[in-house]
Amino acid sequence: MILTKAQYEEIAQCLVSVPPTRQSLRKLKQRFPSQSQATLLSIFSQEYQKHIKRTHAKHHTPEAIESYYQRYLSGVGKNGAAPVLLELANEVDYAPSLMARIILERFLQGHEQTPPSKSVINSMLRDPSQIPDGVLANQVYQCIVNDCCYGPLVDCIKHAIGYEHEVLLRDLLLKKNLSFLDEDQLRAKGYDKTPDFILQVPVVMLCPLAVEGHIIHWIESKASFGDECSHHAYLHGQFWSYWNRFGPGLVIYWYGFIQELDCNRERGILLKASFPTDIVTLCHSTA
Repeated sequence: MILTKAQYEEIAQCLVSVPPTRQSLRKLKQRFPSQSQATLLSIFSQEYQKHIKRTHAKHHTPEAIESYYQRYLSGVGKNGAAPVLLELANEVDYAPSLMARIILERFLQGHEQTPPSKSVINSMLRDPSQIPDGVLANQVYQCIVNDCCYGPLVDCIKHAIGYEHEVLLRDLLLKKNLSFLDEDQLRAKGYDKTPDFILQVPVVMLCPLAVEGHIIHWIESKASFGDECSHHAYLHGQFWSYWNRFGPGLVIYWYGFIQELDCNRERGILLKASFPTDIVTLCHSTA
């Protein structure tokens, strides 16, 4: 789904006043029925992450942390089975999984002789049964399973979706009888920063493709929506690096992108929302 900047901003504006819940996502789908749910979910998640980054610091002052912890203790003291942490996170407009991390770290600091390591915290968030307090373990679990934008559960889902689309792209390349090297093969050859696929010929020479008059040497799969923030980060962190090393390439944003971002075609980076249907090799045969 390719959106104009104006269309994207209309969707983003609707997200300003809604909480990051699945119910909000359903309302967003009703408001924009022509947009796919996958596209709306990606935009929904990206916009909320921007909001969290803007407000992150205020939730991590010593005063804020102690206030949240005391409110947590007071809440579970009255009813340990109530979703105290989840309601607190929603009240202060902070991601439930991140609120759970704050409270868990504060709890461990008060019960351990040494500050908890990041690896210990991450392990407990992935498996709350490791938390040495049953009430807190349940509270953390409630936050993890009800967070649709952050946390270990969301990370696993994103990783799985990303891998699924890489497999889809691989299958499409194989169906087109295109020879390629994948990311693992390239790293085995010593490349430190690589796209998902490099196109090649049987003699291991690069076999560029002509896609709408643009030569393509590599393809990168992104199982997300390409907004300005993420795309510019990818450009400077990945795409221009690929271009410098391998030449022109194609980026597939499977959940769409802002149309105006596809402005580097002449410089060698092409954006698509799906795998191109018409591909012609430079030897004039249709793949």
